[in-house]
Amino acid sequence: MDVDALMLSRWQFAITCMFHFIFVSLTLGLSVLTAYFETRWVQTKDEIWLRMTKFWGKLFLINFALGVVTGITLEFQFGMNWAEYSRYVGDIFGAPLAIEATVAFFLESVFIGLWIFGWNKVSPKVHAFSIWMVAIATNLSALWILLANGWMQNPVGYHIVADTMGQMRAEMIDFTALLTNPTGWYKFAHTVTCGYVVAAFFVMGVSAWHLLKQNNMDLFKRSFRTAAIFGLVSILAVAYTGDLSGADVAKTQPTKLAAMEAVWDTTKGADFHILHIPNEAKETNIIATITIPKLLSIIAFRDANAEIKGLKDFPKEEWPPVWPTFWSFRLMVAFGLYMILMSGVAIWLSRKHDWEKHKFFLKIMLFSIPIPYLAGQLGWIVAEVGRQPWIVYGLLKTADAVSQSISTAQVVGSLLGFTIFYGGLGVLGIYLMIKYAKKGPDKNVDTFIINMARGR
Repeated sequence: MDVDALMLSRWQFAITCMFHFIFVSLTLGLSVLTAYFETRWVQTKDEIWLRMTKFWGKLFLINFALGVVTGITLEFQFGMNWAEYSRYVGDIFGAPLAIEATVAFFLESVFIGLWIFGWNKVSPKVHAFSIWMVAIATNLSALWILLANGWMQNPVGYHIVADTMGQMRAEMIDFTALLTNPTGWYKFAHTVTCGYVVAAFFVMGVSAWHLLKQNNMDLFKRSFRTAAIFGLVSILAVAYTGDLSGADVAKTQPTKLAAMEAVWDTTKGADFHILHIPNEAKETNIIATITIPKLLSIIAFRDANAEIKGLKDFPKEEWPPVWPTFWSFRLMVAFGLYMILMSGVAIWLSRKHDWEKHKFFLKIMLFSIPIPYLAGQLGWIVAEVGRQPWIVYGLLKTADAVSQSISTAQVVGSLLGFTIFYGGLGVLGIYLMIKYAKKGPDKNVDTFIINMARGR
């Protein structure tokens, strides 16, 4: 196995996974918002809520379909590019993925079919129940996948045994340990709330475009305000769960923490530097200004005098890439602070209902749609690049997990194929989302559905 094939396999998985997450993040939040809109319609019989449900539901379905298609290819890579990983830890990693497919994805498939084709065929309450089941199943799907990823970050509940060929592999001995692994639950909470923020900014951005065009003002004012409240609550939850996740990283992955903060030398009562620039070649920081004494130790261990281990205390071959981990973390936090500010301002301005006076802010919200997407991708860079050189932290290195029989040419061919295929899907997805987002809600709603809701 040569280094080129290894790096190309890593790039291939990173590209396909990050592309897939674009759709996953919006699906997580937009399913919840669509379910809320339909619930409000069932409760109030207000036709605006029904039009909102159908409009945002259509965008949800487009995004959901693309998420399913892009997700299927990921699992094939475990057998194609990462056969050694599958052989070594497949007994453990495969269990949550199997549950995700047979339970969560099954529920999604059943109830999304009922929701799509159930208009005019089931009662409004049953129909609203079906979209809530889709939202729950979507989040449940994320739970099982993130518990699997949490095990990669912090392996628990296993022992090492020899297989029938005499090769060593990890075998699960305690499924409960995997299920209750704090790392997995922190990742789940942080990732899901990130998806809620993506949906909130997506809804606010699209609503802002229509408010600027003065289309369906009552509907999009309501969408904007609902999403603003949802967004502020969610981004504050992201900050809280991120703090919990960071404290868990300090305990379970000290090299990642050291790379995130560019800590080179072990320090008790470590200071937090708001502005510093790491120099990985010289193993030092070029600039370290605006310092808050002992704050890093407090954040990491809730103890002002706690020891933060520096990278120099670990073998150099176990250091993660400092530069991308460090800067991805800081950009992610900066985007998070920006979203807290903008969500708060959005709630405040939406109380006045005079959007004609705030066109500049609406334009900002329109162009802010990509911000939570970028923040989510940066978070995954921190999580996955910061774990290197381990694919399972402390247990299996990435270089030992790749398939031994593939060549550079084979990986190049599949990488080009995936890039072209995903590029086409991306163009199609963006085209459809823009087309139907700009089109706006249908002018007329189904009177039969309304009469059903009113009990006629």
